[in-house]
Amino acid sequence: MERSGAEPLAPAAAFPGAVLSLPFGAFGLREVAGEVVELCFLPPDTPPAAPTSAEARAVADWIDAYLADPHQPPPMPLPAHGGTPFRQRVWQAIAAIPCGEVRRYGDLAVHLASAPRAVGQACGDNPFPLMIPCHRVVGATGLGGFAHARDGHLLQAKRWLLAHEGVL
Repeated sequence: MERSGAEPLAPAAAFPGAVLSLPFGAFGLREVAGEVVELCFLPPDTPPAAPTSAEARAVADWIDAYLADPHQPPPMPLPAHGGTPFRQRVWQAIAAIPCGEVRRYGDLAVHLASAPRAVGQACGDNPFPLMIPCHRVVGATGLGGFAHARDGHLLQAKRWLLAHEGVL
């Protein structure tokens, strides 16, 4: 199973919450103890599963609203998502990128007094893609990677999301 972060996940059925069938592919909402703790891109053949809680339904509803209008801000504060202080700073910088705009890894690195590769690693480990719009971060000469991938369905998802927001 592929996801936004570096750690491998168990099969989708092991993560209650929901599996949404979106225009760019399967998308999972992982829930623990009634809280959505992660969003992740799933393999294209992952079967859909309805939300299992009110919080998962609220996140799924926001995703539906985002698909209808990409300017929809996330409706709730994100749960504490761990990560090092540096990664949290990267995720905050990504969350501040307006819809319809992109930033380069290098630009974020300069802003955060870091290196583009470190920004890219933190971007790939984003636990809440879409809500923290890591698809809005691109390479110096092209799209760059996405969710630790350089091709395949994940990069197709990034292209779809950027086109949806009017960037491509």
